[in-house]
Amino acid sequence: MFRHEFKYISPESILTLIQSRVKVILQADSHAVNGIYAIRSLYFDDMYSSCYKENEDGTDPREKFRIRIYNCSLDRISLELKQKESSKTHKISCPLSKEVLFTIMEGKIPAIKDESPYLLKKLIARMHFSMMRPVCIVAYERTPFIYKTGNVRITFDRNIRSSSNVEDFYNPDCAFRPVLDSGTNMMEVKYDELLPDHIANVMETSLLKQSSFSKYYLCRKYNTRSTIL
Repeated sequence: MFRHEFKYISPESILTLIQSRVKVILQADSHAVNGIYAIRSLYFDDMYSSCYKENEDGTDPREKFRIRIYNCSLDRISLELKQKESSKTHKISCPLSKEVLFTIMEGKIPAIKDESPYLLKKLIARMHFSMMRPVCIVAYERTPFIYKTGNVRITFDRNIRSSSNVEDFYNPDCAFRPVLDSGTNMMEVKYDELLPDHIANVMETSLLKQSSFSKYYLCRKYNTRSTIL
């Protein structure tokens, strides 16, 4: 199911104010330890940097692959395909084994097995025919809130940073560089069909700046080791 998804870049002072309002009417995500968890995503692109250019050009529809872990732990590894169409997004995911992750990080293409999930088979096909490879790590700390009516999810993502050292994907000491100005962070708002009015009201401020660019795009753009042809 495709959902609405909006990103806002804002000074931390504004996000702190909005978060103080949001937490009164939304529930903290139970998966977050002490309300926060660390996210790392390993993004893929092809030899022409097509995913990067499609985001920059606003191509519709478009999609991109990523591998995601939480708190630098390999206990839960997910392969995800993020699709965007007509300003809505859809995410497909499947579990990924450590063995497959290590193979990809070594610059090799995993073998397709009968039991391989369809999503993994699709990625492997892209790796063979489009030279798709991991190119960038995106990391940040997320404070998530949920509201069941409308399947609303509001997240506050801080310390967004980038690295092209894909071999350090789960290394706690991986070197990163920030991609937003100091004191600036991001809020994401996701919902199915309608955003309840009382939730929209608590986010009402003229100081929020909606962003059309993904975290992946921002991290590739400001990654000094990346070369976009």
